[in-house]
Amino acid sequence: MTVQITTLPSGLRVVTDMMENVETASIGLWVGVGTRHEDAADNGVAHLVEHMLFKGTARRSAFDISAEMENVGGHLNAYTTRESTAYYAKVLKQDVALAADILCDMVQNAALNNDELDRERGVIIQEIGQSIDQPDDILFDHLQKTAYPNSGLGRPVLGLAEIIRNLKRDRLTHYINANYAGPQMIFAAAGAVNHEQVVDYANKHLNKIPPTSKTKTDAAEFQSGDTREDRDIEQLHVALAFKGLSYMDKDYFGLSVLSTLLGGGMSSRLFQEVREKRGLVYSIYSFVSAHKDGGSMGVYAGTDPEKIDELLPVVAEQLQLVTKSVTDEELNRAKAQLRSSLFMSQESTMSRAEKLAFNQLMYNRIVPNAEILERIEAVTKADIQRLATQLLKKAPASAFVGPLGSVPKEDAIAAAFKL
Repeated sequence: MTVQITTLPSGLRVVTDMMENVETASIGLWVGVGTRHEDAADNGVAHLVEHMLFKGTARRSAFDISAEMENVGGHLNAYTTRESTAYYAKVLKQDVALAADILCDMVQNAALNNDELDRERGVIIQEIGQSIDQPDDILFDHLQKTAYPNSGLGRPVLGLAEIIRNLKRDRLTHYINANYAGPQMIFAAAGAVNHEQVVDYANKHLNKIPPTSKTKTDAAEFQSGDTREDRDIEQLHVALAFKGLSYMDKDYFGLSVLSTLLGGGMSSRLFQEVREKRGLVYSIYSFVSAHKDGGSMGVYAGTDPEKIDELLPVVAEQLQLVTKSVTDEELNRAKAQLRSSLFMSQESTMSRAEKLAFNQLMYNRIVPNAEILERIEAVTKADIQRLATQLLKKAPASAFVGPLGSVPKEDAIAAAFKL
């Protein structure tokens, strides 16, 4: 086994996965906090912090950060989700030390300059505007807000423009000081890396990370409901979410198999019935959205507004049919898709680094591929039917963006998906 783990006195975990015969490495810092852990009045601060850590430190300007990385042909980026924030780099093996130095400098020594903050607020407001202009982007924000109206999980990752305009430097430092602490930070690297060297980088460059946090997490309480935004566009974008399972649930992999079987590819039930046989959509798929203490499974479709009356009953029928019958062929095909996805991801240094960080943040251990495969293979047809039945016990959360004239009423949608 190539994975090694070291826990520093601050509680920060250094996790590496050495891969033979590769010339590159991916390395990054993952923090187990995101939009969910913001105060409601500061919605967007997690994402704003992510942006600001690229805007200079005591040792480097914003230009220096990007130029030093690109001078060696490296790639530096970050992302914020509702439950985590990541800062990462992909470099040639001889440049791992430089990447570690830059990443740690950004996270531990960010200047948070007020002039840069003023500029970056404007950049993020532009990003929010771009997201609003994309119907399928804003659709999922509406779906999250509908499904989790009383939780940080329901707030948009980018935040709201009116909040971003007024976020001051002290709110950013408050968020960092409360949440960027050792026990919920993972320094992960995969590829052409040496574990002891990465530990040395962490000891040298992350020696100011506090050992305790003040992170607050509210409950993931899924709610049924409906949100609609009328827009004069060609397509009606539809998203439905059903109360699902957390990553920790014993049936999580069963739900993943169910989602794949229902709408995970061109041979799936939804694609075949809705697109291939009836021509109701160009795009349709199902998805699983899991958290540590809850989750959902859902369906997205983009359709002609006049076909929504036909589309929703067909989607409901396909999900209801899964509760009655599952074939060996489609069960095995769904499992094969999940298996191949797992192994294909192992060829990417970035995917491996992300897996290290996610496993540590979610499970406090590395989950071996053999265990994942065993849990996938253990899923039975009876499990799929039971989980599909469980989904339909509670009315879905639904969101629509586009021409709304033909969209059924909320109670009609709930009735269509009721067993």
